[in-house]
Amino acid sequence: MRLLDSRRLTGASVLLDRPGAVLDVALDPADRDRAIAAWRDAVTRMLAAVGWGGETLAARAFQGGASLGFTAPPDALYAATEVNEWAWSAAEAALAGAAEPDFGEARAGLAAAIAEESNPRLLTMRAAARDHALIFLAGEEVVSVGSGTGVVAWPERAIPEPVTVDWGRVHDIPIALVTGSNGKTTVVRLLAAMAAEAGRVSGSTTTDGVAVAGRFVAEGDFSGPSGARMLLRRQEVETAVLETARGGLLRRGLAVERAATAVITNIAADHLGEFGVEDLPALAETKLLVARAVERGGRLVLNADDRVLVEAAAGVSGPVAWFSLHPANRLIDRHVREGGVAAVLRDDALVLLEPSGARAVVPVAELPIALGGGARYNLANALAALAAAGALGIPDSAARAALVRFGRDPGDNPGRANLVELGGARLFLDYVHNPHGMAALAEAFDGFAGGRRLVMLGQAGDRDDESIRALARSALALRPDRVVVKEMEAYLRGRARGEVPGIIAGELRRAGLAPEAVTVAASEPAGVRAALAWARPGDLLVLAVHQDRRAVLDLMDSLRRSGWRAGDPVPHLD
Repeated sequence: MRLLDSRRLTGASVLLDRPGAVLDVALDPADRDRAIAAWRDAVTRMLAAVGWGGETLAARAFQGGASLGFTAPPDALYAATEVNEWAWSAAEAALAGAAEPDFGEARAGLAAAIAEESNPRLLTMRAAARDHALIFLAGEEVVSVGSGTGVVAWPERAIPEPVTVDWGRVHDIPIALVTGSNGKTTVVRLLAAMAAEAGRVSGSTTTDGVAVAGRFVAEGDFSGPSGARMLLRRQEVETAVLETARGGLLRRGLAVERAATAVITNIAADHLGEFGVEDLPALAETKLLVARAVERGGRLVLNADDRVLVEAAAGVSGPVAWFSLHPANRLIDRHVREGGVAAVLRDDALVLLEPSGARAVVPVAELPIALGGGARYNLANALAALAAAGALGIPDSAARAALVRFGRDPGDNPGRANLVELGGARLFLDYVHNPHGMAALAEAFDGFAGGRRLVMLGQAGDRDDESIRALARSALALRPDRVVVKEMEAYLRGRARGEVPGIIAGELRRAGLAPEAVTVAASEPAGVRAALAWARPGDLLVLAVHQDRRAVLDLMDSLRRSGWRAGDPVPHLD
């Protein structure tokens, strides 16, 4: 037995319906039931001793362990993790037949921690926000009510009495949550572009940063709750689209309690084995957390072509809008007959289906991100955004205007499906990072004629060996003549340098790629340089770019300005 992780939950989670504390533990299956029972006994006694006897306990078993948690006051979540850790140490002692850690001493220390962290005014303002059906956010030593143009914020230790707040000025803006295994960022950016075409100041959070009116106000991975808070506290924002990553949902829970719409793009094998999520149904359950935030009258947008998601969503209550690349999808057919809304690909156009009838919004031929119709994964992303736009109050005309513009400039969707020409070679830059995404690219480029093909790929170190090998095998569907395997130093995540590239290169060779067709590069920019040095006019280079996109783009710009042509040496340019 060992403790894997201990964390606070600031919002609803798979385990709990409100804030609390959770820890993940590794357990032998033979000890699991006894360990959970011992933890329940210990945590129940301590919660009662510190005055939290009315909280809810929850345990969730997974292969090789369990998640153990309980609800707690939102103003004492750090102390709650300490309570949970004490309870686990008591459970370990009980199973080992050893003496329990001193209860009285622990109770006194935990009570002191709770008292120090306690902030009654935070709880009072949180209750008032709920009474007014408004978003309440706490974090970064700030408390706020409302969102965007309707937000009001205070330092967390200077919160006024609710009676002093001019509640008539506080309001929420339309909010969309977007999650899924692949396509999240593209759907976020499409929805933000649609809102902008509707004349609104749109804001978005993604793994690339926080953007307002199309400009970054912060760069980095802001796909979790901190990014949501940063954006929703900006008073110029009129519509917000929040990328909601699996990691944030599992580490902290839902970032917001209410949204006009939520989108789940798809469910694919990625990050399995983390935080007790061992298989696709468990991953789907995690992603479906966003359904809890959808307001009455809102819309949950789901992929009807994803079997795992369809099965997991069977018990979802509230309005659902499905999207599908297959107009004959029987689920869609039944859903619309029963009064539902759907977005489908029909007769080479994106079509909205409603009880009142069907209407084509835009032909596929007019969508830059569709790559002539070959990028079916981007057609799915466009359908998802189209289905969600209505819930944000975005008219068809604005959605269509965004769809026919989006993707003409690589800056519209940087790092996602960017097909550019450089020195006579074609470069495709994408964030592809799992076999599902690689399969989608292989389908998109299946009909691409031309010269040779190169694929550059890499993987983060927190995937298990088999997942890394699966990514390597999936790249072969692109029929590469050459593969560049890059080191991702910012994503080593416990691995030694060279370990992940070694696994990938070894699997490629085992799968039949000639040793001389595999190049290992020390970094992402070095990998791109190796790819360009190999290229000749007409070649297609599919480059998975993750951590150094700016350096890669700067290199490409320098080469373009210098007049570089494929086949020339790649100079070192400033």
